This record gives sequence, C-alpha cells and structure tokens, in this order.
Amino acid sequence: MEVATMISTRIYVRWASREDAAELVRLNNEFNGVGMTVEEVQNSLTYSNELVALAIMEKSPVGFACAQSFKSFCYKTLYGEITEMYINEIARGRGLATLLISFLENELQTRGVRSVKVTTDIKNEAAIRTYEKALYLKEEDDLVLQKKLQVEHV
Repeated sequence: MEVATMISTRIYVRWASREDAAELVRLNNEFNGVGMTVEEVQNSLTYSNELVALAIMEKSPVGFACAQSFKSFCYKTLYGEITEMYINEIARGRGLATLLISFLENELQTRGVRSVKVTTDIKNEAAIRTYEKALYLKEEDDLVLQKKLQVEHV
C-alpha cells in the first residue's frame, strides 16, 4: 500500500491511523457536526474495511476522504465509492481534494475496483467541479433514493 502522495513536503496525503483519531474527530465535526468520540474513530479505523486518507498541510491535518469497495454476486467486478471528503476552508484551492481523490482511486484500483461512484449534494458546485476535474461524469439516468431507518435499542 502506498504510504503517501505529495504535492510538496508541506502539502501531502497519507493513510490515517489510530493516532490520528482526535484530528479526524475535529475535522469530521467541522464537516458534518457528528459527535464521534476518539474511541469510536479508533475502532472504526481498526476494524472496518473503510479507506481513510488524511490531507496534511504544514504538518497539520486539514482534510480527509473516505472510500469503500464492495462486491456483489450480481457483478463480476468490485465497485467502489468515495463516501466522504472534506478540506478545511483554510486549505482549499491548493489541490488537496484532487490529491485525495487520486490517492483513494489508486488503492481502489489496486484492490480490483474498476468503477468508482461519488454522491454529493446537487448544490455543492465546488465539489462537483472537483470531481468533474478528476473525470467523474454526471449519470443522467441515476437517481439516489434514501430512507432513514429507526434503530431499536435492545
């Protein structure tokens, strides 16, 4: 597995580790306000199949991106999804989002993934431009439907 991809020694991307959990909690709170704990993030990094890449600028984490690969008996090949991406406002416009996308794509490709999808808010023009710059295409025939399920506590 590739260790890091660099734009310069001051801006680069690497895989997140358990030691990054507190920074990931901070960044995720900036991104979506979900109050994950350090322990929950550490457990996720240890036990899930999720790929989590960390964007570093001036030795500080300033963003992250997550991806997953999936296999279904319905298809011969794996498919992937970039599920989350966030760059702190102070670090935007420096190529980190593009670097994160490429970093995740390289690992997904190594795992055998041949197609990657992304879901983003239709109003998030900056994200759409970033993904289009990375050659992602809008699928006119696809529609994402979502339903929230009530979790019963036992």
